[in-house]
Amino acid sequence: MIRFLTAGESHGKGLTVIIDGMPAGIPISIDFINAELAKRQKGAGSGGRMSIEKDEVEVLSGIRFGKTIGSPISMIIWNKDHKNWGDKMSVEDQSDEVKDSARITAPRPGHADLAGIQKHGFDDVRNVLERASARETTARVAAGGIFKQFLLTKGIEIASHTLQIGDIKVDSEYDFEDIKATYEKDPEIRCVDAAKSREMKQLIQNARMDKDTLGGVVETWAVGVPPGLGDYAQWDTKLDGLIAQAMMSIQSVKAVEIGAGVKSSGQRGSEVHDAIHHRDNQYYRKTNRAGGIEGGVTNGMPLVVRVYHKPISTLYNPLQTIDIETKHPTEATVERSDICVVPRAGVVSEAMLAYVVARAILLKL
Repeated sequence: MIRFLTAGESHGKGLTVIIDGMPAGIPISIDFINAELAKRQKGAGSGGRMSIEKDEVEVLSGIRFGKTIGSPISMIIWNKDHKNWGDKMSVEDQSDEVKDSARITAPRPGHADLAGIQKHGFDDVRNVLERASARETTARVAAGGIFKQFLLTKGIEIASHTLQIGDIKVDSEYDFEDIKATYEKDPEIRCVDAAKSREMKQLIQNARMDKDTLGGVVETWAVGVPPGLGDYAQWDTKLDGLIAQAMMSIQSVKAVEIGAGVKSSGQRGSEVHDAIHHRDNQYYRKTNRAGGIEGGVTNGMPLVVRVYHKPISTLYNPLQTIDIETKHPTEATVERSDICVVPRAGVVSEAMLAYVVARAILLKL
């Protein structure tokens, strides 16, 4: 069974990931992983950090001569911005003057800031925000580069696209090939509909001018997934439940949908369920409203998963908060941040879906 852990702070020395349980003999390209990391950095609505970093992975163990060797894979992505923070992110003890200069006492509404300091009893919000930052997803994407290459050996592909930003939503027909093409055709928004993409980009520009932020919806497909992954027998082995947990763990995600889950809740069963057909010794469906999963088990149709990102909680026109030291009203801290993460967030969803599917395949085998 595979598992992975990430470590590192947003402005620390780097982000690390360890993958345990990957079988030996899987071909691995470092260029493939770096291409995945590049997808996370490009897109409309990004902040100033993307002009500093050029994320590239350094593999420390678990791969030899271009193939996995069955031992834990460890990787690191160095933070180029760390040099600009000096002693403020030092692992060694520092003077009170340095500590005070780095200290933050105005938690941001919507972020993990206040909940984190209440959990640990901190008097400095930076202890929380450095790890809660979406910068952590860099390590997830690197791990996803490993999982996706494993899945390719099984004939499984994963891709994502921007379905909605703000109140602008795609309503046209599309297929997996259309989704795969969005990164090359529309790297700024990654939308299958060119007209909607232009509207989304303008919406992001307007939000930037207003010093506000935007959320939206990312849809991720996995094709070539065989039937029979997951299990209906126990609550914690249902694949849709495992997918929902993995996707919900992504920063700023507040809801997860599989197939036409939201729409189907307002329809009759005759309008929702996918009729079963048989041809050439295979079962198939003409529709995929279930999103590839029935009863917690894959049914051979593409997995279709949507994640709903709330607007980023760092506002350049900050909301009111309470200073945790004085307990007086004040404006929330402003950290360098994005206006909209949705165009760049798809590759994170791809990584997490790849992990769940790869894990399910290894359990099956």
